[in-house]
Amino acid sequence: METSIFLNRDSIPTTVELTKALGDTYHFWKVIMDYVHLQYPKALNEWNCSKNGWSFKIKDKKRTIIYFLPRDRYFKVAFVFGQKATDTIMKSEIAGEIKKELNAARVYAEGRGIRMDIKNEKVINDVKKLIAIKLKY
Repeated sequence: METSIFLNRDSIPTTVELTKALGDTYHFWKVIMDYVHLQYPKALNEWNCSKNGWSFKIKDKKRTIIYFLPRDRYFKVAFVFGQKATDTIMKSEIAGEIKKELNAARVYAEGRGIRMDIKNEKVINDVKKLIAIKLKY
């Protein structure tokens, strides 16, 4: 299992630390974060620390919309989708690789989870589509 770039349980990562750790990809972190808040203004930001280090999530009152997993010079985003959202994604114009990963994902009570590396702008539009689907279902 990959771990976060932030492992010190005693301190929540600061924006300065995050910017430095992510380098050029910090811009994409902000783009995605701002997009979620634009689509769902009541969304809440929250840092969490686990055995794999710090991660960040944006949630509504009951569920997580998107997870951000900081790495060295890039980050991952993760989603969990229920069956209705999964069906919508499979019928959408989202990239085939994402659909393939989602279809292959193990099904848990809360749904299927996928993770995507964010190293450039290549998948940003698909991430935005996934956010819209997540918010719909």
